[in-house]
Amino acid sequence: MNLKRPLILVTNDDGITAPGIRALIDVMRELGDILVVAPDSPQSGTGHAITINNTLYLNQISTPDAAFEEFSCSGTPVDCVKFAVNEIIKGKPDLCVSGVNHGSNSSINVIYSGTMSAAVEAGIEGIPSIGFSLQDYDWNADFEVLKPHIKAIAKQVLKNGMPEGVILNVNFPKRKTFKGTKVCRQAKAMWVEKFDKRTTPYGKHYYWLTGEFKNLDKGEDTDEWALDNGYISIVPVQFDLTAYHAMQQLNSWNFDGQN
Repeated sequence: MNLKRPLILVTNDDGITAPGIRALIDVMRELGDILVVAPDSPQSGTGHAITINNTLYLNQISTPDAAFEEFSCSGTPVDCVKFAVNEIIKGKPDLCVSGVNHGSNSSINVIYSGTMSAAVEAGIEGIPSIGFSLQDYDWNADFEVLKPHIKAIAKQVLKNGMPEGVILNVNFPKRKTFKGTKVCRQAKAMWVEKFDKRTTPYGKHYYWLTGEFKNLDKGEDTDEWALDNGYISIVPVQFDLTAYHAMQQLNSWNFDGQN
Protein backbone atom coordinates (compact mmCIF):
# COMPACT_ATOMS: atom_id res chain seq x y z
CA MET A 1 0.00 0.00 0.00
CA ASN A 2 1.40 3.41 -1.05
CA LEU A 3 1.21 5.77 1.90
CA LYS A 4 3.27 8.53 0.30
CA ARG A 5 1.55 11.90 0.51
CA PRO A 6 1.07 13.68 -2.82
CA LEU A 7 3.10 16.80 -3.56
CA ILE A 8 0.83 19.77 -4.30
CA LEU A 9 1.98 23.03 -5.90
CA VAL A 10 0.00 26.08 -4.75
CA THR A 11 0.06 29.37 -6.64
CA ASN A 12 -2.18 32.34 -7.54
CA ASP A 13 -2.25 35.74 -9.25
CA ASP A 14 -3.36 37.97 -6.35
CA GLY A 15 0.03 37.70 -4.66
CA ILE A 16 1.49 35.50 -1.97
CA THR A 17 -0.06 37.47 0.91
CA ALA A 18 -3.63 37.32 -0.44
CA PRO A 19 -6.21 35.71 1.87
CA GLY A 20 -7.41 33.48 -0.98
CA ILE A 21 -4.11 31.63 -1.34
CA ARG A 22 -3.76 31.31 2.44
CA ALA A 23 -7.16 29.54 2.50
CA LEU A 24 -6.06 27.26 -0.33
CA ILE A 25 -2.86 26.43 1.54
CA ASP A 26 -4.88 25.45 4.62
CA VAL A 27 -6.93 22.95 2.60
CA MET A 28 -4.05 21.47 0.60
CA ARG A 29 -2.02 20.81 3.75
CA GLU A 30 -4.74 18.34 4.73
CA LEU A 31 -4.31 16.46 1.45
CA GLY A 32 -0.56 16.33 0.94
CA ASP A 33 2.85 17.95 1.17
CA ILE A 34 2.79 21.39 -0.38
CA LEU A 35 5.08 23.81 -2.14
CA VAL A 36 3.97 27.43 -2.48
CA VAL A 37 5.33 29.57 -5.31
CA ALA A 38 3.36 32.76 -5.92
CA PRO A 39 3.91 36.31 -7.20
CA ASP A 40 5.35 38.84 -4.79
CA SER A 41 2.73 41.39 -5.92
CA PRO A 42 -0.73 41.29 -7.55
CA GLN A 43 -0.69 39.96 -11.14
CA SER A 44 -4.40 39.93 -11.98
CA GLY A 45 -5.21 40.11 -15.67
CA THR A 46 -1.75 39.05 -16.83
CA GLY A 47 -3.13 36.01 -18.63
CA HIS A 48 -0.45 33.61 -19.86
CA ALA A 49 2.32 36.22 -19.86
CA ILE A 50 5.90 35.17 -19.15
CA THR A 51 8.86 37.35 -18.25
CA ILE A 52 11.54 37.48 -20.96
CA ASN A 53 12.75 41.11 -20.97
CA ASN A 54 13.30 41.63 -17.25
CA THR A 55 15.30 39.94 -14.52
CA LEU A 56 13.43 37.40 -12.40
CA TYR A 57 13.91 37.00 -8.66
CA LEU A 58 12.90 34.11 -6.42
CA ASN A 59 12.82 34.68 -2.68
CA GLN A 60 12.38 31.87 -0.15
CA ILE A 61 10.21 33.23 2.63
CA SER A 62 9.72 30.08 4.70
CA THR A 63 12.09 29.29 7.54
CA PRO A 64 14.04 26.01 7.69
CA ASP A 65 11.73 24.68 10.43
CA ALA A 66 8.53 25.64 8.58
CA ALA A 67 5.87 23.06 7.76
CA PHE A 68 6.29 23.68 4.03
CA GLU A 69 8.48 25.56 1.56
CA GLU A 70 7.22 28.92 0.35
CA PHE A 71 8.68 31.19 -2.33
CA SER A 72 7.71 34.57 -3.73
CA CYS A 73 8.51 35.33 -7.35
CA SER A 74 8.94 38.72 -9.03
CA GLY A 75 7.30 37.40 -12.21
CA THR A 76 3.89 36.30 -13.42
CA PRO A 77 1.80 33.35 -12.25
CA VAL A 78 3.06 31.33 -15.23
CA ASP A 79 6.64 32.19 -14.25
CA CYS A 80 5.87 30.79 -10.78
CA VAL A 81 4.84 27.42 -12.21
CA LYS A 82 7.91 27.31 -14.46
CA PHE A 83 10.16 28.08 -11.48
CA ALA A 84 8.52 25.39 -9.37
CA VAL A 85 8.86 22.67 -11.99
CA ASN A 86 12.28 23.55 -13.38
CA GLU A 87 14.21 25.06 -10.47
CA ILE A 88 12.70 23.99 -7.15
CA ILE A 89 11.15 20.55 -7.62
CA LYS A 90 13.13 19.72 -10.77
CA GLY A 91 10.21 17.47 -11.58
CA LYS A 92 6.45 17.48 -11.47
CA PRO A 93 4.09 17.71 -8.50
CA ASP A 94 1.07 15.42 -8.28
CA LEU A 95 -1.34 18.35 -8.40
CA CYS A 96 -1.28 22.10 -9.03
CA VAL A 97 -3.94 24.36 -7.55
CA SER A 98 -4.23 28.08 -8.28
CA GLY A 99 -6.25 30.67 -6.36
CA VAL A 100 -8.46 31.16 -4.58
CA ASN A 101 -8.90 34.18 -6.83
CA HIS A 102 -10.58 37.29 -5.49
CA GLY A 103 -13.22 37.62 -8.23
CA SER A 104 -14.87 35.30 -10.71
CA ASN A 105 -13.01 33.71 -13.62
CA SER A 106 -16.11 32.41 -15.36
CA SER A 107 -16.90 32.74 -19.05
CA ILE A 108 -14.50 34.87 -21.15
CA ASN A 109 -12.57 35.89 -18.01
CA VAL A 110 -10.67 32.62 -18.26
CA ILE A 111 -8.72 34.14 -21.18
CA TYR A 112 -7.41 37.07 -19.14
CA SER A 113 -6.96 35.31 -15.82
CA GLY A 114 -3.52 34.89 -14.30
CA THR A 115 -5.05 32.40 -11.87
CA MET A 116 -6.24 30.12 -14.65
CA SER A 117 -3.13 30.65 -16.77
CA ALA A 118 -1.00 29.27 -13.94
CA ALA A 119 -3.22 26.17 -13.85
CA VAL A 120 -3.08 25.89 -17.65
CA GLU A 121 0.71 26.12 -17.61
CA ALA A 122 0.81 23.23 -15.17
CA GLY A 123 -1.59 21.36 -17.44
CA ILE A 124 0.77 21.89 -20.36
CA GLU A 125 3.41 20.17 -18.23
CA GLY A 126 1.07 17.20 -17.79
CA ILE A 127 0.23 18.05 -14.17
CA PRO A 128 -3.41 17.64 -13.02
CA SER A 129 -4.49 21.21 -12.32
CA ILE A 130 -7.37 23.24 -10.90
CA GLY A 131 -8.04 26.97 -10.78
CA PHE A 132 -10.33 28.17 -7.97
CA SER A 133 -12.10 31.55 -7.94
CA LEU A 134 -14.72 33.25 -5.77
CA GLN A 135 -17.29 35.69 -7.13
CA ASP A 136 -16.25 38.30 -4.58
CA TYR A 137 -13.56 40.96 -5.08
CA ASP A 138 -13.43 41.91 -1.40
CA TRP A 139 -9.96 41.37 0.07
CA ASN A 140 -11.68 40.14 3.25
CA ALA A 141 -14.08 37.79 1.46
CA ASP A 142 -15.28 34.71 3.35
CA PHE A 143 -13.18 31.79 2.13
CA GLU A 144 -14.04 29.48 5.03
CA VAL A 145 -17.30 28.35 3.43
CA LEU A 146 -15.36 27.21 0.36
CA LYS A 147 -12.89 24.94 2.11
CA PRO A 148 -14.94 21.70 2.29
CA HIS A 149 -15.83 22.03 -1.39
CA ILE A 150 -12.26 22.80 -2.44
CA LYS A 151 -11.10 19.74 -0.53
CA ALA A 152 -13.74 17.49 -2.12
CA ILE A 153 -12.89 18.65 -5.66
CA ALA A 154 -9.13 18.32 -5.15
CA LYS A 155 -9.57 14.84 -3.66
CA GLN A 156 -11.45 13.71 -6.75
CA VAL A 157 -8.69 14.97 -9.04
CA LEU A 158 -6.01 13.28 -6.93
CA LYS A 159 -8.00 10.07 -6.98
CA ASN A 160 -9.05 9.99 -10.63
CA GLY A 161 -6.47 12.10 -12.42
CA MET A 162 -7.46 14.32 -15.31
CA PRO A 163 -8.15 13.66 -19.00
CA GLU A 164 -5.12 14.59 -21.09
CA GLY A 165 -4.93 18.31 -21.83
CA VAL A 166 -7.82 19.24 -19.52
CA ILE A 167 -7.77 21.68 -16.59
CA LEU A 168 -10.64 22.46 -14.23
CA ASN A 169 -11.93 26.02 -13.88
CA VAL A 170 -13.89 26.12 -10.61
CA ASN A 171 -15.93 29.19 -9.64
CA PHE A 172 -17.88 29.79 -6.43
CA PRO A 173 -20.83 32.19 -6.16
CA LYS A 174 -20.79 34.69 -3.32
CA ARG A 175 -22.96 32.78 -0.85
CA LYS A 176 -22.90 31.22 2.60
CA THR A 177 -24.27 27.92 1.28
CA PHE A 178 -24.35 26.31 -2.16
CA LYS A 179 -27.12 24.38 -3.93
CA GLY A 180 -24.60 21.93 -5.34
CA THR A 181 -21.96 21.56 -8.02
CA LYS A 182 -22.52 21.62 -11.78
CA VAL A 183 -20.15 20.64 -14.57
CA CYS A 184 -20.81 23.36 -17.15
CA ARG A 185 -19.73 24.86 -20.42
CA GLN A 186 -18.23 28.33 -20.66
CA ALA A 187 -20.92 30.94 -21.23
CA LYS A 188 -20.82 33.14 -24.32
CA ALA A 189 -20.19 36.52 -22.73
CA MET A 190 -17.91 39.51 -23.21
CA TRP A 191 -16.74 42.79 -21.76
CA VAL A 192 -18.03 45.98 -23.39
CA GLU A 193 -15.04 48.18 -22.72
CA LYS A 194 -14.08 51.82 -22.84
CA PHE A 195 -11.21 53.98 -21.65
CA ASP A 196 -11.78 56.61 -18.99
CA LYS A 197 -9.64 59.51 -20.20
CA ARG A 198 -8.27 61.89 -17.57
CA THR A 199 -5.72 64.70 -17.42
CA THR A 200 -2.88 65.31 -14.98
CA PRO A 201 -2.35 68.78 -13.43
CA TYR A 202 0.44 69.16 -16.02
CA GLY A 203 -1.92 68.61 -18.94
CA LYS A 204 -0.86 65.08 -19.85
CA HIS A 205 -3.59 62.57 -20.67
CA TYR A 206 -3.85 59.18 -18.95
CA TYR A 207 -6.39 56.39 -19.12
CA TRP A 208 -8.16 53.78 -16.98
CA LEU A 209 -9.66 50.74 -18.69
CA THR A 210 -13.28 50.25 -17.63
CA GLY A 211 -16.02 47.98 -18.86
CA GLU A 212 -19.36 46.30 -18.34
CA PHE A 213 -19.77 42.53 -18.40
CA LYS A 214 -22.45 41.32 -20.81
CA ASN A 215 -23.77 37.74 -20.68
CA LEU A 216 -25.10 36.94 -24.16
CA ASP A 217 -25.88 33.32 -23.31
CA LYS A 218 -29.36 32.24 -22.19
CA GLY A 219 -28.43 28.58 -21.75
CA GLU A 220 -28.98 26.84 -18.43
CA ASP A 221 -25.88 24.66 -18.86
CA THR A 222 -23.33 27.48 -18.50
CA ASP A 223 -21.05 28.62 -15.71
CA GLU A 224 -22.80 31.99 -15.54
CA TRP A 225 -26.20 30.33 -15.07
CA ALA A 226 -24.80 28.07 -12.36
CA LEU A 227 -23.28 30.97 -10.43
CA ASP A 228 -26.39 33.12 -10.78
CA ASN A 229 -28.47 30.25 -9.38
CA GLY A 230 -26.30 29.38 -6.39
CA TYR A 231 -24.24 26.49 -7.78
CA ILE A 232 -20.50 25.92 -7.85
CA SER A 233 -19.48 25.77 -11.52
CA ILE A 234 -16.81 23.43 -12.88
CA VAL A 235 -15.76 24.00 -16.47
CA PRO A 236 -13.23 21.63 -18.07
CA VAL A 237 -10.94 23.82 -20.22
CA GLN A 238 -8.12 22.97 -22.60
CA PHE A 239 -5.05 24.65 -24.04
CA ASP A 240 -5.48 23.16 -27.53
CA LEU A 241 -7.11 26.15 -29.26
CA THR A 242 -7.60 24.43 -32.61
CA ALA A 243 -11.07 25.08 -34.07
CA TYR A 244 -11.56 21.55 -35.37
CA HIS A 245 -15.09 22.28 -36.56
CA ALA A 246 -13.74 24.88 -39.02
CA MET A 247 -11.05 22.75 -40.64
CA GLN A 248 -13.27 21.14 -43.29
CA GLN A 249 -14.59 24.50 -44.46
CA LEU A 250 -11.12 26.07 -44.54
CA ASN A 251 -9.76 23.14 -46.54
CA SER A 252 -12.25 24.02 -49.27
CA TRP A 253 -10.73 27.49 -49.69
CA ASN A 254 -8.01 28.27 -52.23
CA PHE A 255 -5.01 29.52 -50.27
CA ASP A 256 -2.58 29.07 -53.19
CA GLY A 257 -3.77 32.15 -55.06
CA GLN A 258 -4.94 30.18 -58.09
CA ASN A 259 -8.39 30.49 -59.67
